[in-house]
Amino acid sequence: MFSSDPVATTLSQRVAQAVHTPIISVEHVFKTVADSTGELAILRDIDLRFAPRETVAIVGASGSGKSTLLSIVAGLDTPSQGTVRLAGQDLFALSEDDRAALRAQKIGFVFQSFQLMAHMSALENVMLPLELAGVRHARAQAKQMLERVGLGQRLGHYPRVLSGGEQQRVALARAFVVEPAVLLADEPTGSLDFATGETIMNLMMALNQELGTTLILVTHDPQLAARCQRRITIEAGRVVS
Repeated sequence: MFSSDPVATTLSQRVAQAVHTPIISVEHVFKTVADSTGELAILRDIDLRFAPRETVAIVGASGSGKSTLLSIVAGLDTPSQGTVRLAGQDLFALSEDDRAALRAQKIGFVFQSFQLMAHMSALENVMLPLELAGVRHARAQAKQMLERVGLGQRLGHYPRVLSGGEQQRVALARAFVVEPAVLLADEPTGSLDFATGETIMNLMMALNQELGTTLILVTHDPQLAARCQRRITIEAGRVVS
């Protein structure tokens, strides 16, 4: 039976549109750099959409352009041609400051090398993005997230005394504490042993489900890629599957 209420109909249409609207659109992106032999094409006509709550693995050989694509999706690197939209906003139509502000609101990062602040404790590292965002109860939220990743007893420890797995858990806590719409992960288990990598994989997937974050990760790990809903393969700067 059709609804006779135009307000209800409009609302249902908006809900349906929100469900199907990509959180990230990569539209015909190219990246070319100059080297000693001339121009080098790193990315060639990349056209992709990422849905809210989706988990996606980007795979390919070293040098295929995976990490460059991730940097462009984050607005950290600029394409030579093409458009990237984050939550409907054209990233590269924004000023650098506005792009950084949108990134801080919408995106979390996890890197192979952890990228923790060495002079800050685990708690202070996780508090940092909350404080930059002006969150009032940053300490309590950071503590809760560190407890969620199993580091409730390591709050005051500095990165130098934490194991690789513990440092990556701090990095996960820091990335997820702001409840980002998108988490970008570049080889998140690449420097960890198998058992520790399994722990990080499980945590990352659990937090992704709990918070409804879109997860986009670059990985050489076939097991990690297999756990994602979709796998994108890049060869020589092109999407091949």
